[in-house]
Amino acid sequence: MADLPNAVVKRLLTKHGGGLRVSGSALSLAVQATEGYVAALAREAQASAEANKRKTVMDGDIEAARAKLAVS
Repeated sequence: MADLPNAVVKRLLTKHGGGLRVSGSALSLAVQATEGYVAALAREAQASAEANKRKTVMDGDIEAARAKLAVS
């Protein structure tokens, strides 16, 4: 079972996809991809925080993680 609600991903896909409908199987794949990205983002941000000897993830850690993952 996914941790991210399907409704959230479906709303984002519809909003940014020009209002197109999303099939159930496409939604499942999008949820998996989104969770994978967020997990990778969290790992990179955590590594950045730890490299800076902090236990708290800060804005700069997220920005660095996004840059490393090459997503704008």
